[in-house]
Amino acid sequence: MSPAPKKPAADVSAESGAGATDSSETTAAASKKTPAKPKAAAAKKPAAAKKPAAAAKDSATKKPSAAAKKPAAAKPAAAKTPAADAKAAQRAASVPKRQRLAAEKAAPGERQVVRAQAKYVRSSARKARLVCDNIRGKSVIEARAILAHTPRSVAQDWSKLLESAVANAEHNHELDGEDLVIKAIKADEGPTIKRFRPRAQGRATKIRKRTSHLTILLTPKD
Repeated sequence: MSPAPKKPAADVSAESGAGATDSSETTAAASKKTPAKPKAAAAKKPAAAKKPAAAAKDSATKKPSAAAKKPAAAKPAAAKTPAADAKAAQRAASVPKRQRLAAEKAAPGERQVVRAQAKYVRSSARKARLVCDNIRGKSVIEARAILAHTPRSVAQDWSKLLESAVANAEHNHELDGEDLVIKAIKADEGPTIKRFRPRAQGRATKIRKRTSHLTILLTPKD
């Protein structure tokens, strides 16, 4: 059986070109027959329609205003207890001494009394009494003169205390310092400081260093 004769190259290329032209013609015709579907404009939602929904969500999430809240119920006043009274007394005691003295006023018909005190004076109460007995019942001017000429060391402590009492009367009670009399004066015993002194044969003797509290009360003259 003899093989089929081969076609020339020019004939093959011509046939392939003719096939290509036929396929392009068929695709163009198909595209004409099936036109593209236009998108419906009604499918899109307008942007303005979303705003009311968002505003509704915001209003739902917002907390109610302060005006809408209910007013708090008024609590009944608590009754006073002994503890509250004790606190009030403590606050009154915390007021400075100068203010308390200024607030105190003598009752009608009574003379004002001014007080001054010196604590832990390094002198025995017996030695202090020897000096204070000389100025009891004297006026401020006479007491100053007596203390200035008393040859005892504790007289200087009494003189300082007397000037302090006069200053209290002038500053806190608005009294005349020259028109005052020593109503009462006393010297009380304070704590004793104990020391020891070495002595012969390994012994020790006790040393007692006495202290005293001095007090003066002044009042205006009659």
